Amino acid sequence: QVQLVESGGGLVQPGGSLRLSCAASGSIFNIYAMGWYRQAPGKQRELVAIISSGESTNYADSVKGRFTISRDNAKNTVYLQMNSLKPEDTAVYYCNFRTTTKEYWGKGTLVTVSS
Repeated sequence: QVQLVESGGGLVQPGGSLRLSCAASGSIFNIYAMGWYRQAPGKQRELVAIISSGESTNYADSVKGRFTISRDNAKNTVYLQMNSLKPEDTAVYYCNFRTTTKEYWGKGTLVTVSS
């Protein structure tokens, strides 16, 4: 059974940085997209960043220039480097893997940006 496990969340001051990781356990094949989503209290889940198997990327306007998504296909792992964090980035961050037949979600990691 495939599970996605996120790590790297925590409390950081405004302007600080965090790096999130998400690794898949179990056998998973033909991952054509890996992504990060977030859900702030009282808000709907939203796309943060996504990276295709060809390494093309797409970002939410609110994080462009501050966040960078990358992937390691050999390790079935996706990363999200978050710089210049703002209080409005506070949310639970979820990773998402999509194959040709299925979609997987992690359980989420909390990122809190506060002084």
